[in-house]
Amino acid sequence: MDVPIAANILGTTGAVCWSIQLLPQIFINYRRHNTEGLQASMMLLWATAGVPLGVYNIVEGLNVALRVQAQILTFLSLVTWAQCLYYGKKYSIKRCIAAVVSLLLLLGGIETGLIFALRIAKRRDLEWPMILMAVLSASLLAAGVLRHYWDIYVHRTVRGISFIFVGIDAAGDLFSLVSVDVLGMVIYGTELVLWIGVFVCGFAFNFLPWIAERSRKEPSQETQISLHEMPSSTSVFRTASGSDVVTRRGHRQS
Repeated sequence: MDVPIAANILGTTGAVCWSIQLLPQIFINYRRHNTEGLQASMMLLWATAGVPLGVYNIVEGLNVALRVQAQILTFLSLVTWAQCLYYGKKYSIKRCIAAVVSLLLLLGGIETGLIFALRIAKRRDLEWPMILMAVLSASLLAAGVLRHYWDIYVHRTVRGISFIFVGIDAAGDLFSLVSVDVLGMVIYGTELVLWIGVFVCGFAFNFLPWIAERSRKEPSQETQISLHEMPSSTSVFRTASGSDVVTRRGHRQS
């Protein structure tokens, strides 16, 4: 009896992590007024992934936190996507809001229809629709993260993405693994592995070069850097945007 209780607690903890994961990224985007390096396609893929994930969690009767978490994932992904449009493509606020609302209504309608359809399929002992939802959500979530892998390969650095966001999301995946069935483990486990890879890339391409650069500098008053001037990637909290890189280069040249 203790096992279901523990699984429910950990599953709820994972759902909470997944519900707030994008808030650090949204805040950093707002503070920077820049989303360079953050992949808008990732956010759109994640918003879409929230539909089959929500359908799966609801129809399978998983705990309430996991059911709600999928809806929050879609909403916050669309908000982050709208920031990419606003800061990156210079869309107006009204246009961004219209795009988010339109997609929320569309995705919400699709999810509602699928929930009713898959409940009927489940009563008829059809398993393949639920398998399809699990595979589809895992594929969309993984495709979103893999979009950043391509950016890392091209630029040889981890750009634009908040490591706080990555850490919270990975923690949510880890906690959720113990509270779901085998198909659910595929969804959360796939993304967890990909996020671990992003952390490894951040350590190799962002943190180690910074350590090497700092070790070459003389500890003089002119070269000492205060905490707030440190490149964000070195704090392992968030990565530096393209504008940050340009600014630092300008300081070195001057």
